[in-house]
Amino acid sequence: MIPTSGYYHLANVRVHRSLTPGFIATFDTDGFALADIVVADGKISAIAAHKKSKAPADAIDLAGRIILPCFVDCHTHIDKGHIWPRKPNPDGTFMGALNATGADRAARWSAEDVAKRMDFSLRSAYAHGTKALRTHLDSVPPQEEISWPVFETMRETWRGRIELQAACLLGIEGVRDTKWFEKLAKRVAAAKGVLGVVTYMVPDLEELLDKVFSEAIKHGLDLDFHADETDDVAAISLKKIAEAALWSGFEGNILVGHCCSLARQPDLDVLDTLDKVAKAGLAVVSLPMCNLYLQDRRGDLTTPRWRGVTLLHEMKARGIPVAVASDNTRDPFYAYGDLDMLEVYRMATRILHFDHPVGDWPQAVATTPAKVMRLDGIGTLAAGGSADFIIFKGRGWTELLSRPESDRIVVRDGKAIDRQLPDYAELDELMVD
Repeated sequence: MIPTSGYYHLANVRVHRSLTPGFIATFDTDGFALADIVVADGKISAIAAHKKSKAPADAIDLAGRIILPCFVDCHTHIDKGHIWPRKPNPDGTFMGALNATGADRAARWSAEDVAKRMDFSLRSAYAHGTKALRTHLDSVPPQEEISWPVFETMRETWRGRIELQAACLLGIEGVRDTKWFEKLAKRVAAAKGVLGVVTYMVPDLEELLDKVFSEAIKHGLDLDFHADETDDVAAISLKKIAEAALWSGFEGNILVGHCCSLARQPDLDVLDTLDKVAKAGLAVVSLPMCNLYLQDRRGDLTTPRWRGVTLLHEMKARGIPVAVASDNTRDPFYAYGDLDMLEVYRMATRILHFDHPVGDWPQAVATTPAKVMRLDGIGTLAAGGSADFIIFKGRGWTELLSRPESDRIVVRDGKAIDRQLPDYAELDELMVD
């Protein structure tokens, strides 16, 4: 369907208002309008309303199929990915995941092991249509000396296909070792990475956050936190992060993931936290599939009673940038997934009610995370931009989000890519003791 090179004209496609800045047309109630897209030399040279466009005789008529920009996945763990077959979560709980992952990391995470699993994950994400991805890297000693060099090699290998970023990951208690944490911050800065920690309600949280922000300021690093991944109403580290950002005068980008406990807290506490998050300029990413899996497990013969996601609608209403992302893939924190952002958006729509109206929620898997990751020109369809987009069979949200769309066409630099997914059998050798 898509020519391998040169110039072509896609006629009668559906584009979404929130993802096509500057495009003027009559949009339907779901935010779609019919358009023609002209591609030349790997770029989008024009987007025009379908009825106003003069399509050539050889135009490719897509009969109203949806086209979206390639996805941006801003919170993943591809260093952990695919270890489930050798180290499953014994009970589906957060602590079960933490302990299983820690044991596997200590026993198995050599450079070769991490590299093979990361590459497998990136091939999957690429085939599904992801253009940019941020992964967290477990950076507790001695793993930081293993995984960061692997990441740097992988980033170069994948350059031009996936824009790859990394954030270090360690519990906030690791910041107490001041000399070691300063060394880690320098290592992250040398790799052009992002400084990240997992926050808990430890007695010295404010002091430790001050150290994190100080190191980020010193090295010019953006920040990425895991916060409040629990149903404990006393977990308020999102508020503490916002307060630390305000008192430090931090000017970089801050992304905070999970924030599950916020949905359990009293309304007045929620409002106070959201006001501070908005004032501090934080962005928040929810991980709907992973948190639906982990949160509110009560043991045998009981049913979970809440969804595990944070208050994205309330955040968005205050102007807080919000996103959704893949998170873990086939590891003890989430037994499933394939780094498919269409699946993430489909699940998020159902779990978080990204409908009635749809509005600009599609930005949560494209434009918004691209801005958080400082990726100009990614996550939108625009004249002059790269011809990086996905052609689906669906002609509206109910069609698009009802099927896996496994036959979607992913176009990069104007050319349809080979979407062959890697075979799980490739990882079999890593599962043997």
